[in-house]
This record gives sequence, C-alpha cells and structure tokens, in this order.
Amino acid sequence: MTNSRGRKTPLVADRRYQEKKTATRRRAPMKRARKRGRGRGPWPIRLVVGAVSLVWRVLWGIGWRLAVVGGLVVGLATLYFYAQLPPLGSLIDARTRGSVTMLDREGQVFAWRGETFGGTITADTVSPYLKNAIVATEDKRFYRHFGISPRGIASAVRINLSEGRGPLEGNGGSTITQQVAKLICLGVPYDAATWKTEKAYEDDCRQSSLVRKLKEVPFSFAMEAKYGKENILTLYLNRAYLGAGTRGFEAASQRYFGRSANEVTPPEAAMLAGLLKAPTRYAPTANLQRSQDRAAVVLSLMYDQGYLTKAEYQDARANPARLSKAAEARAGGYFADWIMDAGPSFLTQDTTEDVIIRTTLDQIIQKRAEEALSNIFETKVKAGSKAQAAIVVMSADGAVRAMVGGRDSQVSGAFNRATQAVRQTGSTFKPFVYAAALDMGYTMNDLVDDSPITLSVPGSGDWTPKNYEPGFQGMMTLTDALAHSVNTATVRISQAVGLDAVRTVAAEFGLQSELAQGPAIVLGSSGATLIDMTGAYAGILNGGSSVSPYGLIELRIQGDDAALIGQEGGMGERVISQDAARQLTYMMTQVIDRGTGRRARLDGREAAGKTGTTSDYRDAWFIGFTADYVVGVWMGNDDNKPLTGVTGGGLPAEIWHEVVTRIEADIPASPLPMIRPEELPPPVYPGETYQSENIPGAQAPIPQPDNQSLVDILGAILGRRN
Repeated sequence: MTNSRGRKTPLVADRRYQEKKTATRRRAPMKRARKRGRGRGPWPIRLVVGAVSLVWRVLWGIGWRLAVVGGLVVGLATLYFYAQLPPLGSLIDARTRGSVTMLDREGQVFAWRGETFGGTITADTVSPYLKNAIVATEDKRFYRHFGISPRGIASAVRINLSEGRGPLEGNGGSTITQQVAKLICLGVPYDAATWKTEKAYEDDCRQSSLVRKLKEVPFSFAMEAKYGKENILTLYLNRAYLGAGTRGFEAASQRYFGRSANEVTPPEAAMLAGLLKAPTRYAPTANLQRSQDRAAVVLSLMYDQGYLTKAEYQDARANPARLSKAAEARAGGYFADWIMDAGPSFLTQDTTEDVIIRTTLDQIIQKRAEEALSNIFETKVKAGSKAQAAIVVMSADGAVRAMVGGRDSQVSGAFNRATQAVRQTGSTFKPFVYAAALDMGYTMNDLVDDSPITLSVPGSGDWTPKNYEPGFQGMMTLTDALAHSVNTATVRISQAVGLDAVRTVAAEFGLQSELAQGPAIVLGSSGATLIDMTGAYAGILNGGSSVSPYGLIELRIQGDDAALIGQEGGMGERVISQDAARQLTYMMTQVIDRGTGRRARLDGREAAGKTGTTSDYRDAWFIGFTADYVVGVWMGNDDNKPLTGVTGGGLPAEIWHEVVTRIEADIPASPLPMIRPEELPPPVYPGETYQSENIPGAQAPIPQPDNQSLVDILGAILGRRN
C-alpha cells in the first residue's frame, strides 16, 4: 500500500513492533526510577546501610593492605631465619650435659645418669612403626602443611577456652615442625650466663606467648624450606626428651627396651610416642601400667589413621610393651648415686662428655638384698612403722657388691643411709677393742673380770658402765666377753691396752669419723657410716689389712679405649697381725653361735658377726661375714627417735640372716679362716701360772684377786716381762 504522496504505508505488524519498542523504552526509565525509589527507603535505614557500607570499604581497604604488609613481613622473616639456620648435623645433639652409663661387674648396664644420647637415627632408618606412631599422635597433617596448621591452632584455642584457660594456655596446636622449633629454642643458643641450668633454658624455650607464637610461624616456614619434612622429623627423633634422662628416641628405646629405635615393635613404638605428652609422668620406669595405658591410646590413633592393620592392632593391644631386664630391675639406685659422688664431678655430675663407668655391682646380689629387706619389713615390722634400714654387701677386699640405702630401693638422688648417715655404732665397735688386745699378744682364752667398775673421767666425773643383762659373772674369757657383749669386761680390756691403741686400730681399719676421746668410745659412743663399718669388718675377714670400700673399677669416655680413671680403693696396709684377726674371727663366730647374735645363725655355713644397740635404742646394727661376703645392716629412724623394742640382735640380725641366705644360696659353704681355742693355751685362773707364747718370758704366778681387774693381772704380767 502507498499513501497519497506515493510512499508505502507501514504494515500493521511493523507498527505494533514499534509501539512495543517505544513502550519498552518508556518503561525502562520508570523501572529505574522505581528501583531508585526502593533504594532510598526511610532515612534511618538508608543511614545504617550507608554506615555499614562505609565501614566495610574502610576495613577491606585496610585489611588487604595489612595482609600484603603482613605477608611481606612473614616472607622477609622467613628469609632471615632461613639464612640463620645452621646445618642439620649441628642440631642433632646439642646437649650441654653429657651422660654417665654404669656397667656392673659383668659388663651389663644397670644405671644411667645425666642426659643419655643413644646416637643419631634418621627418619629413613627408624622403625616405620615408630615414625607412624609419632605422626599419628603429634601431627596427623604433618605431610600436608607448610609448618603450621591453622586448623590445629583453632582447635587448640577452642579447647583451651572451653576448659576455662587462656587461648594460648594448655593445648598449643603445635605441629611437629613447631615443636622442633621449640626444641632448638627458635635458634637461640644456650648461654650459661643467661640461664643457670639447661633445664631453665629449656623451660624458657617452652614458654608460650603471643610474641613467641608469632615468631614460630616464619621460623617454621624457614625450617620447612631449608630442611624438608624428613630432616625435620629426624631432628625430632633425636632431640625430644623422653623421660628417665633420655634425649632422643634411640636413647629411650635402649633405656626402656634394650634395643635400637630402628627395631621397635608396634607396642614399643606406641609407648615411646606416648611419652611425648608428658615424659616424666608416662615414663615406664616410673609407672609401667600408666605408660601401657597411654600406649593403648596411641595404638588406637595408629589404627584409626590406617597405620596398623586390624591384626597388628589387636596383637599390639594383647601384648603391651615390657621393660628390658635392666630397666625393669632399676638395680642399684643408691649404689649409682654413690658412684656419681665418688668420681670427679667434671666426669660425673657435671660431665659434658658421655662417660662409661665399670663398677663392682652384682645385680643378682643387689636384687636379693632388696627383696630380703622388703620381706622382713612386710612380715615382721609393724604396719605404719617409719623405721628405716640400710644394707651394704662387700667382698673382703672392699669391693661393694650391693647397697640398699633405705626401704624404698627404686630411687635416685635420695638420702643414702648406707653412706651418708653417721650414727652411733654401739657394740659393733667392740671388736676393735679386742683386736687391739689380741694384736698386743693377748689370746681369746685370756681372762677378764665382769664386775662393777668406775672410772674417773677428767672434766666429766665418775663413769660407771652398765651391762645390758643384769648382774655380773665374774671371771670370763675374752671370747665369752665378746660373745655376750659384756660392757664392764670390754672397758677393762680397753684400759689395759690403752684408749690410744683402740683409736689407732679403729682409724686404721677405716673409721674416718671423729672418734670420741673418753672411755665410752669402746662402747660405741662415736659415730660412723654403715659402709665404713662394713669395710672395717672386711679388714677382719681378710686377715687384718685395712680396706677402702670401692665401687668404681674404670672410667672412660665413650668411644675411647684408654681409661681416664682406674680402681681407687681396695686392700691397704696391715692393721693387726693375721693371728689376731683369725682369733677375732672365731670370737665373733661365738656371737652368732651362742651369744647376742643367735638370730643370724646360718644352717650349714660358718658366720661371724657382732650386734650393736645404742643408748635409748636409737640405732640397731648387725655386721657380720661368711667366707664369701661381709654384710652390714643398720636400722633406725631418720629423726633419731628411739626404735620400739628393736636391738641389734633382733630385726637387724634377722635382716642379715635373710640377706646372706639369699645371696649365698648358690654358693657352696666354705670355712672361715680362724684360730680355735684349742690351738692356744688354756684359760689362766687365779693362783695358776700364766704361760703364753704370744708374750715371750711371760711366766708369773697370778695373785688371788678379789674382783681383780684385767688391768692388774696384765700389769703384773707385763711388769715381769719388762
């Protein structure tokens, strides 16, 4: 169609399309207007929305800028620490203290002191069970993070807050990498001028604070970048403290199981990994059951994370780890402490080297002595008693074979009553009085008077000793006087030979404590330690030579063949003649056979000894010997209060009997070296002629005495001889 001007008339369809298009253009501005109308709304809402939008834009602007700055700071710090980190090898063993490993007489390890480092192990060579146990327990995402675990930190903060602690107190959410960073103290070396001890240094390194946590982040990144996962794990394996003085898993595995960490089984690996949570608390030498319970938790983690098959898990749960014989026995705690004090401190207590000490200890004897003491206290001591006891077992040359310094034998660093307690010796001192007399030529058959005696002591007035048993028996042999521990007779003998002679014999036999000056010395008023008294009796057994008790045979640095220190101690100079010692030995057998020490009597074995009880029953002793060993026993209270109904011939004699019966159960009986009464001149009675080969030319009629003392009798004899 065309209009009057010759133009085509638009089709209706085109017109409608145009109208629709035009309508759309008209509606668009109206739609935008309505949209703007809705955005405005009431002015309070518009105000809030605007404020929130502004704050968000400001925070976003600040946040991303701070993130960039923080990232740069962390990156630069990481680069700084990366450059400062030393070679891996220098960090493996950074102890400031060395270790002391003690071997018994058979060369077997029985004790450790200081910090033991068992040698370097690596993540590549260690038992895969141990490696997996550590990862499963301490950081299951170890191989998936770059040094820190935000999820772990967030979880730790949540746990700490839920338990009422600060966000950084308690659980730290640390990765293995972060733990290693703490172990090397974020690169800060130990300085003795800053930290008095290594423990103080390590405690400071373990302190958690916001600053330290922030510093751990770049340090951990640097370690990951420089060392890698396996080397970080190697550091952890070698530096972690695992209780009982062990540094590193190799030392701990050797200490607890007697094998290398490269060879541990699943239950052993779980027990070692379980120590990381609290090494002292979970150490199996402190509480094996608690350590096994903790290991069961670790085994469950290993199974849940796929490190153990069901069969391996069930077998490990059914057969928990056990300690090695040496670790289980923990023999010689007091003995080991004594050895540490005996050597020079720079090679024992303060050593910076790893030291090996070979000793005289016999672990079988040690264990049997401990069991004997425990048995007596369990069966014959009143429940709740606080009485203490100590035991020393020694060879005739002074080699200490066992030492129990108190009722609690599984200790370290405790007060050692065998070596540190200086107590009055009571009648155990009397053999030295008789030793002085016998060495001067008197015999066991000579007579002494048991009757009242009073001595005038300058500065103290008159002193009248009393006997334990009431009454007096008159004339008796020296043997009977010692067997029945007669005080008056012993005092008379001491007056005859002179107190200076008695002190000299006692001192030369090894009693180093200050000896009393008055006549009461002969009844045991002076103090001495059990080990010194036992050593003095060893001098009687060996034929009259002095003895210096010793336990150290050889000390050397680990890895060196040459010894730095050899044996110090043993037999010394002769103190009394061999004949005197042999007579005294027989006299002391009568103490056990028919005297005050009858409870110590052994079936089928000769034994000699002496009881001792101090005034007010504060100390009770029994020291004696067979042909094989000298055994000393002391009982008393640490606060020096009197014992209740205990004398040397009672419980101490029973303990002695129990100890000797156990330690000599596998040893054939041997006779004691002694001279018997029939081998000597018979007793000399008043009115008879005295003849003695020990005092040449000593033949004199002895006047009839009226309670005459041995002093008078011997004075007449010696006067005739001179």
